[in-house]
Amino acid sequence: MKINRHGQSKILTPEEIDLLFSQGLQTERDRVLFSVCLFSACRVAEACSLVTSDVYSLKGEVHPVLILRKANTKGKLATRNIPMLEDLRVTLSNYYPHAGKYYLFPGRYNRGYLHPDTAARFLKEACNRVGLQGVSTHSFRRTALTQMSNAGIPLRVIQKISGHRNLEQLQKYLEVPSEQVKGAIASLSMLSPIGKDLFPDPEASTPIKS
Repeated sequence: MKINRHGQSKILTPEEIDLLFSQGLQTERDRVLFSVCLFSACRVAEACSLVTSDVYSLKGEVHPVLILRKANTKGKLATRNIPMLEDLRVTLSNYYPHAGKYYLFPGRYNRGYLHPDTAARFLKEACNRVGLQGVSTHSFRRTALTQMSNAGIPLRVIQKISGHRNLEQLQKYLEVPSEQVKGAIASLSMLSPIGKDLFPDPEASTPIKS
């Protein structure tokens, strides 16, 4: 768990996500911003710098993919096109009247885009309201990637979504639930010789006649 910027960001449970979005985050903008982070597994800086025209058509309809421009991604490796989840499409559709003219989440006085550090501060305040610890803006990305991994999605496919340079970097994000670790150990029981009559009493065996 991440405490005072040390350790990894907390993986959120469905109950914690519901609590955060229903009672913690106070504005529509903040709820939409972190919905983007959660449902596209993008970094908060990538979400903050989204261009409105990359999200909506001229008629205000949400595009079938979320475009994360190469110039705004970490390392500027490549543009990523993330399929639009229906829940996110509805959320963005409702947000359209509040979207900025150029940036989806405009900064103060409509200058530039909302700074990621400002978004992090809003999230911290939201977590304090509902008593959540260890949560950072990276929690949404880690939660999304771990959820996909636990669902059995191949790592190569997840890497395509996350934009990591290699699988080693991606695996550092993923959390293995303790239940899976217990299940892995439990699977070894089939190998156990305990309880099996591997060493019978030699006196009980029938002697072979010569």
